[in-house]
Amino acid sequence: MKAVRLVAFGGPETLEPADVPMPSAGPGEVLLRVKASGVNFAETAMRQDRYALTPPLPSILGGEVAGIVEAVGAGVEGLRPGDRVAASGFAAGRFFGGYAEYFTCPAEYVTPLPADLSFERAVALMVQGLTALLLVERTSLAGKHVLVNAAAGGVGSLIVQLARRAGAKRVIAAASSLEKRRFACSLGADAAVDYTVEGWSQAVRDVTEGHGADVIYESVGGAVTRESLKALAPMGQIFIYGSLNILDFNLGVPDLLQLIFQNQSVTGFATVPLLTPARLHQGLSSLFARATSGDIEVVIGGIYPLAEAGEAHRALETRQTRGKLVLVP
Repeated sequence: MKAVRLVAFGGPETLEPADVPMPSAGPGEVLLRVKASGVNFAETAMRQDRYALTPPLPSILGGEVAGIVEAVGAGVEGLRPGDRVAASGFAAGRFFGGYAEYFTCPAEYVTPLPADLSFERAVALMVQGLTALLLVERTSLAGKHVLVNAAAGGVGSLIVQLARRAGAKRVIAAASSLEKRRFACSLGADAAVDYTVEGWSQAVRDVTEGHGADVIYESVGGAVTRESLKALAPMGQIFIYGSLNILDFNLGVPDLLQLIFQNQSVTGFATVPLLTPARLHQGLSSLFARATSGDIEVVIGGIYPLAEAGEAHRALETRQTRGKLVLVP
């Protein structure tokens, strides 16, 4: 089968098309014919050996796919060849194999797709959708000022919408370009700020009439994280998530003093540890239903042929994209 392999640690050029043996479904597993694979920031970090998990070499990246059941292994019930499904390999600890024409996944992490949901949109609601949903569910947003960093990205664009549905008083989108800020506002943000401008936290305070953001969703890292703390309201909470924060996170004593004396909290967040099979299916079923009903908009920022996975990585790393990037065979 056709696949894309990581053959060395480095730039996008280290992702090379290859012919590899086709996998088979073992006991309790499902073999999928892949129709769409998701591309994530975490995979760009894995490619550079800068992530918490080091891939073996050579390796086929990718742990989220949507496609059609090709075969089922012994003991699998409720799924059969021809079914349209989403396979959350990442939730089962399988972070590899998705950049290929076929993919195997434990059956308990495979979720049926609605007939009117495309494979590409389904993939956009897996890692990113579940992250946004679980983040918004971590604390009540009713009546609160909410700041969403990277608001035009795959997770951010969904948080903007879900925070609005959760009753936030004001949703503020932070993004690096005017086009992205306008886009976030089209999804329901009340205001937008440019986090590339020095001292941008003051703009957040201006929008909130000096109060600051009660809840901040922060995934950019580095100076953006530190400036976000300046925008945090007394007794506010900032959620830290995403691979960029893993690469660049550095708070000092002044930040700690602020957190202590303003009774603020920094909360770490990771999606995978929260995903039991039951919670996974519940979350995806909810997201799929909301997408097909039009309650939330699923943003696809680019669809790339499988062989051009390196180009998808390059586009993602430039931070010029919005929404989800998807590979198709």
